Amino acid sequence: MLIERIYDEDLAQAGYFIGCQAKGEAVVVDARRDIGVYRKLAAANGMKIVAVTETHIHADYLSGTRELAAATGAAIYVSGEGGEDWQYGFDAERLHDGDAIAIGNITIQALHTPGHTPEHLSFLITDGAFSDQPGYLLSGDFVFSGDLGRPDLLDEAAGGIDTRFEGAKDLFRSLQTKFLTLPDHVQVHPGHGSGSACGKALGAIPSTTVGYERLYAWWGPYVAANDEQGFIDELLEGQPDAHAYFGRMKRQNRLGPEIIGERAPLPELENQSVAADLAAGRVTFVDTRPNAEVHQGTVAGALNIPMGNKAASFGAWAYDPETDNRPLVLLALSQEAAQDMRDHLVRVGIDNVAGYTTGLGGLPAATPRLIQPEELEGFDAALLLDVRNKTEYAAGHIPGSKQLSAGRVLWNLDQLPAEGTIVTYCQSGVRNSVAASALRRAGYDVVELDGSYAAWTAWQESMASIH
Repeated sequence: MLIERIYDEDLAQAGYFIGCQAKGEAVVVDARRDIGVYRKLAAANGMKIVAVTETHIHADYLSGTRELAAATGAAIYVSGEGGEDWQYGFDAERLHDGDAIAIGNITIQALHTPGHTPEHLSFLITDGAFSDQPGYLLSGDFVFSGDLGRPDLLDEAAGGIDTRFEGAKDLFRSLQTKFLTLPDHVQVHPGHGSGSACGKALGAIPSTTVGYERLYAWWGPYVAANDEQGFIDELLEGQPDAHAYFGRMKRQNRLGPEIIGERAPLPELENQSVAADLAAGRVTFVDTRPNAEVHQGTVAGALNIPMGNKAASFGAWAYDPETDNRPLVLLALSQEAAQDMRDHLVRVGIDNVAGYTTGLGGLPAATPRLIQPEELEGFDAALLLDVRNKTEYAAGHIPGSKQLSAGRVLWNLDQLPAEGTIVTYCQSGVRNSVAASALRRAGYDVVELDGSYAAWTAWQESMASIH
């Protein structure tokens, strides 16, 4: 048996490729939409992908289940659990608790493990060529290394009302009746790692075991003592902000993400035509450079979505394809870099990329306004906006500031002043640049605190040492 973990650093998301060497067949669990990695893995191992499935209706990325099935002819399996409100809206084989997918001697059994979401499945894997007992669990967003999937996302991002409490109770029961009934040696492979917003304290270790979590996870003593209320209280305390785009992901994943199919190489665009399209409001320009370079000069009205490990998340914070259908033009050093950026963006449903340009010459120029920490006290701002998470804000913030995380700003414009200048900051400046560019594009007058909270605290400390 082959189990390969395909990890996306951008979204801290893990999918799995499970293959039977004897039969030459494979199943993919929790695929993303840029599916080349799975097809290459199948080809490298001489396997055919015959089935695709997923643990639940995802909120943090757009599922590649339908995309991969369309490209390979694989059968689709999704959860049939959770009740009428949690049924998928596209054709697929439904899996219920105890149902199984078999390839060769490998059995992939569905376990209904509600809590994070009502329909959530985990997959218990038995390698029949080695043992008649299960040895692996793909736990999705149920159990992570050192943590559990948060049950409040439906309230925070999908329009639920107080569903977190029933979800927390479901998690407690799922631990008692499903997870802790498994042998301690069963290896647990979760759907996310450190950095995901689907939990509050996810470990960076890619896998764990039932026994290790039983002994050392924070929730172990509560379940051992049957202390449901204590478990619920600690589980719900201190969860990070849920990004606003999660609601869109839930809707699209339930109905079935659009299949994008084979994509042509991105063309390099002439700046003269890009300038004309910008003047006519036909495109959205995306500056993919680091914020320090953007601050030296960029394109007027450009979004700053820096290329790198968080491009998909930042893109979904700054651009909502449901309200802005103008195609994107990327600033990138090469076609390869532009296409890599496009791959990141399709993971969150941003599909309409027209092309790229390698320079700014001939495009309408703008330089983002900055303010230094020592200038802040005397600056006449309509609002001092902290775009970090609420947990960061609670740990320390600039006096007089209001918190609204960068992943929620565009969806909460009613909380911002209609007139006057907004001064924004995050921890170091990266998230701040993303949020500030989105607000400028939305018509707000925004000044960024240079160096953000880190620079402000350093200046405060330097002033204290003088006195």
